[in-house]
Amino acid sequence: MKWLAIRLMSPVGLLVLWEVLVRLSGSPRAPSPSTVFVAAGELIASGELLAGLSTSIVRVLAGFVVACLVAVPLGLVMGAVRSVERNLDPVVESFRPVAAIAILPLVILWLGTGNTAAIAIVAYAAFFPVLVNTISGVKNVEPSLLRAAHTMGLSPFTRLHAVLLPAAMPSILVGMRIALGVAWTAIIAAELAVGAKSGSSGGIGQMMFVFYAYSIQLSGIVVCMAAVGVVAFCLDRLVSLCLTFITPWSNAR
Repeated sequence: MKWLAIRLMSPVGLLVLWEVLVRLSGSPRAPSPSTVFVAAGELIASGELLAGLSTSIVRVLAGFVVACLVAVPLGLVMGAVRSVERNLDPVVESFRPVAAIAILPLVILWLGTGNTAAIAIVAYAAFFPVLVNTISGVKNVEPSLLRAAHTMGLSPFTRLHAVLLPAAMPSILVGMRIALGVAWTAIIAAELAVGAKSGSSGGIGQMMFVFYAYSIQLSGIVVCMAAVGVVAFCLDRLVSLCLTFITPWSNAR
């Protein structure tokens, strides 16, 4: 219990300081912790917060899966076959520095403003961390493993999925962990800019936009920001647990 009390001292102290500063400032536009908690209770009770988070999480997971399904096989081939890497690396490195938010205009023109556009933005953002880490993982595979596989007469495809994939898995999972954080950041930008809606909710980013542009509910914006942080932390812990159970020999977690 003592360690728990010590760990809670800093956040509780910050909340108290925040409350005091807001009350001293007397600004009606500055949300205080008390008003934020009230707004959080209202959004949770109405189901709006859960609906917005659910929509965003589904889009993030869909885009993340698409990115992994493309990036992992491509990274395995690029890492294993030098000629493929030489030809594709300039293309990858040309697009990698381009932020996901920069391709929004093209995505809107090509895919409209629905779920597909939001998922495409997430997939683009998550693709490069997974690809780069997969290539790095393949290149760091012990040469003795590859020599043993070659000596046993394994086909290139068998070497790819039976030797390279398991050996590179720690690096791949690290890339997925990074990609999931990037994807969660990208969905907020996509929902803010694309304005995609699905049913009664356009995602947590759309909620933030509505609070900012129409109702001017600063407390609601802070609630959404806190929810984004909590979900991002939970997703990161989830991937970290996967690292622990799938690759217990690895220290990259």
